[in-house]
Amino acid sequence: MKITAQQVNELRKITGAGMMDCKKALVETNGDQEKAIDYLRKKGQKVAAKRADREAAEGVVLAKVSDDKKFAAAVMINCETDFVAKNQDFIAYVQSVIDLAVAQQAKSLDELKAMKLGDRTVEESVIEKTGVIGEKIQLGKYEVVEAESTYAYIHPGNRIAAIAGLNKAGDAFAEAGHDVVMQIAAMAPVAVDKDRVPQEVIDRELEIGKEQALQEGKPEQMVEKIAMGKLNKFFKENTLLNQAFIKDSKKTVKQYLEGYDKDLTVTDFKRLALG
Repeated sequence: MKITAQQVNELRKITGAGMMDCKKALVETNGDQEKAIDYLRKKGQKVAAKRADREAAEGVVLAKVSDDKKFAAAVMINCETDFVAKNQDFIAYVQSVIDLAVAQQAKSLDELKAMKLGDRTVEESVIEKTGVIGEKIQLGKYEVVEAESTYAYIHPGNRIAAIAGLNKAGDAFAEAGHDVVMQIAAMAPVAVDKDRVPQEVIDRELEIGKEQALQEGKPEQMVEKIAMGKLNKFFKENTLLNQAFIKDSKKTVKQYLEGYDKDLTVTDFKRLALG
């Protein structure tokens, strides 16, 4: 299979690896970008890929909580250039979409697209914006969280937003909720806790851990144990409740929440980011 310079360049932008390493990874994996990323990781390269975020180019990401605080939503509307993303009219348009989504509690992207924004559907309004602005506009992603209490955080610049739910409600937990969504925005966890990490992610991390151990010349009989150690490190760094709390690294997020109430926990979260 012929690997193009564009494929190599795209992989390089995603991973930060060298051009020749990227080309070799693509050749070895028949041009499959996902497999090429894993190939580079197995070879011990530090890959800077944010897997869930990389299809987005420019745009605006906003989040909002309902008046009763039991419903939160986040939306990403993409555009081609930073110039449009920073335009106040475009930001106001995205705000009108998230306002509608939360007011009518849209549960999915398809549901949101079909809702009326003025005299047209949201989907039709996006097409109209494409014509007016002169570059591709796309309703990229939409996520919701429902819980006893929900919280939202938009990072300055409208490029990252996080929403989360707690299992308890009340003003006493407002600061904890705000800290949790800031943590999610900053640290990009993959799941609430290790038992919520998808099995395919666990399998992939174990496989990568084994390959790394073999590449480092570790004895065959130690490979499984080393891979498990790497997996536990992955859980600690990438699951929300087990991460070091950004405001006090001596505590995990779980311990921080238990400081408010021994049963307080996060029920769900979503994070949207341009990348």
